[in-house]
Amino acid sequence: MISEKMEKAINDQINAEMWSAYLYLSMSAYFLDQNLSGFANWMKVQYQEEVSHAMKFFGYLAERGGRVTLKPISEVPVEWSGPVEIFEETLKHERHVTSLINNLMNIAFDERDHASVSFLQWFIDEQVEEESNADEILKQLRMIGDQKHGIFFLDRELGSRTFVDSTQSE
Repeated sequence: MISEKMEKAINDQINAEMWSAYLYLSMSAYFLDQNLSGFANWMKVQYQEEVSHAMKFFGYLAERGGRVTLKPISEVPVEWSGPVEIFEETLKHERHVTSLINNLMNIAFDERDHASVSFLQWFIDEQVEEESNADEILKQLRMIGDQKHGIFFLDRELGSRTFVDSTQSE
């Protein structure tokens, strides 16, 4: 049985993951409107990843005998000044998610919930990758600057990303 404190924290995280998914879907829509289908694809894959993360938490909480309580998803932004601003926000957001996961781990330690510590380790590792990916693209965008051909080539590269549900690989 999972503690009430851990149950509440995981329910909050499910909401945060769904909000993240909605944010990335909004970013994808923005990129589609800007005729940057590769960037839109990259964000759509991010959306799919976040939904899979939420569902991993959902399944874990149910498996541990907790009650999943879904809450409303807050509104997300819909306008940005361009790709650099979006990836600055993406990196900032992923760092925020890392802090949320770290907080969950702290709660698991405090509650002496070894099963949750084990479960959360996957998310700790995943967040290292999430931050690194966003940071790499942001650095590339800053290097490209206003060079339209650079944006064009990066857009083509980002269009090749496909969704692989890494939550199912265990």
